[in-house]
Amino acid sequence: MKPNPLAQTPMQSPDWRDGLKHRSGHYSYAFLDEGAKREIRRKMLKAVALPGCQVSFGSREMPIARGWGTGGLQLTLALIGDDDVLKVIDQGSDDSVNAVNIKQFVQQVTGVRLTTDTTAATLIQTRHRIPEETLAPHQLLIFQVPIPEPLRLVEPSEQKTRRMHAEADYSRMWLYLYEDIVKFNEITIGARYPVMVNHRYLMDPSPIPRWDVPRLNQNDALLLFCAGREKRIYAIPPHTDVRPLEFDDFAFRVEAFHGRRCDRCGSVGTFLDEVIDDESGQRIYTCSDTSFCDKHKAANPNPQSENKP
Repeated sequence: MKPNPLAQTPMQSPDWRDGLKHRSGHYSYAFLDEGAKREIRRKMLKAVALPGCQVSFGSREMPIARGWGTGGLQLTLALIGDDDVLKVIDQGSDDSVNAVNIKQFVQQVTGVRLTTDTTAATLIQTRHRIPEETLAPHQLLIFQVPIPEPLRLVEPSEQKTRRMHAEADYSRMWLYLYEDIVKFNEITIGARYPVMVNHRYLMDPSPIPRWDVPRLNQNDALLLFCAGREKRIYAIPPHTDVRPLEFDDFAFRVEAFHGRRCDRCGSVGTFLDEVIDDESGQRIYTCSDTSFCDKHKAANPNPQSENKP
């Protein structure tokens, strides 16, 4: 009787790495089995049909720990094809450990091309940022989501938050924002600022900064959100109204950088990260989106000359 190759462990099999690279070997194309992919796609279509509504799905075990992007990775693996070009970013950076590991894994199990250029990618998986460059209609932006429930700030019970969504009862969230203004004279929520999608569902936009919240509104690309640990998928279809919660006399505000520009590329009007220089000890500001920063630096090789009056 011939030995069953599937019974061999990866360390025992001499060609297990070749099996990861493409369709042959111990794993299906894109790692997930076809049944899992079909289920994720069905739930994704339901989420697109109900913008902002959380749809439950059977989250699978992945070769990374829950909380490190398993939800976004499952969406990516269920949707990716041979013709796709993949970009993965972590808080705007293409070179962070999490982003590099995820895109290398996806390339091993699919063989797709990788890129750091936002405009060249057809599928972008992101954590905590939206790329600075405008997305096109043919692109998919997939968000890794740690906590999908926006009402968890005011109600810990999942059963009660489900009922509140069903009845569109968001009065407790409005009261939370009002009390914030009374105490601090401003709304102190930074990342995960709650938004209303299509005038119906309150949604958590993932921990993106306020800077990115207005860019959810009427976006040309399909925006998909997935929380693997919480087993939830939700979506914002193209050209959908997305409005941050705000009062008539207390408008929503994004982060202000007070006229600062990127010390690396000289750009203004982008979301900046504050960094302490190891040598000088001074505070410097750089673009969070490394791809945009590299492009702007190539077009402007001497940004310091722009800074001079």
